Amino acid sequence: MYHNPVLLKESVDALVTNPDGVYVDCTFGGGGHSREILSRLSEKGRLFSFDQDLDALKNAIDDPRFTLVNQNFRFLENSMLAYGISHVDGILADLGVSSHQFDEAERGFSTRSNAPLDMRMNVMQGLDAKKIINDYEEEDLANIFYQYGELRESRKLAREIVHHRKTKKINTTEDLKNLFSYIPAFKQNKFFAQVFQAIRIEVNQELEVLKEMLVQSYKILKVEGRLVVISYHSLEDRLVKRFLKNGMFEGEPQRDIYGNYAKAFELLKTKAIIPDDKEIEENSRARSAKMRIGTKL
Repeated sequence: MYHNPVLLKESVDALVTNPDGVYVDCTFGGGGHSREILSRLSEKGRLFSFDQDLDALKNAIDDPRFTLVNQNFRFLENSMLAYGISHVDGILADLGVSSHQFDEAERGFSTRSNAPLDMRMNVMQGLDAKKIINDYEEEDLANIFYQYGELRESRKLAREIVHHRKTKKINTTEDLKNLFSYIPAFKQNKFFAQVFQAIRIEVNQELEVLKEMLVQSYKILKVEGRLVVISYHSLEDRLVKRFLKNGMFEGEPQRDIYGNYAKAFELLKTKAIIPDDKEIEENSRARSAKMRIGTKL
């Protein structure tokens, strides 16, 4: 299986409110969510799905209501306008790395396999993990590990990388892991997951791309249209939660004399929706998933 979609029924139940409407799946992948969305649409309904990964194009759905857009979802608004669509009824984004991308060892996403330092979701782009590890300044590396990996020892990690690469390039995931072989065995899984997450976010500009998509989603959603976002780590979830609350990522919204501010969305549920034990047992990658749903006001 290319990718086992997380919170499949729950997400599409929340998303599709008008069977005749126009919907967007920002992260097509294996097409699991897209197929479920199409099953809820009438002959008049339309679905546009985005994916920048060339591998995902092999999963295109043969359905006249379906259009697969080979683009990063940061180009959501302009891409939809190119198809003559200015407003949509719902947008779904299942963030993060697909099962397929993790399982394809040569992509370099997984901590379990020895592979070239790559981590590009779009293999056509120039920046990859190898360039970041071997070319970035020490301070920039430290900032990446601290901000995107939430690693308190970020400066030490960056210093060790810079020291090592003076004599030998760091080319593979195993080269990188060997630098930190002193990490106690019981801490290694979490530690390397944080290191790889930090590098991957920088390679793909994931948080900036997410912000751009959220802002554009608000612009093209119809009033009462639904935005459904499934995230897999606290950095993503924090941005989504804040944006759904007040349409901002930082700072405080402007309030009236009574202390109220204009809301961007009405939350369907105040707390994030998480997979149940059965789904986590069947799909371990669902363990960290959090889904938030907003209705545009």
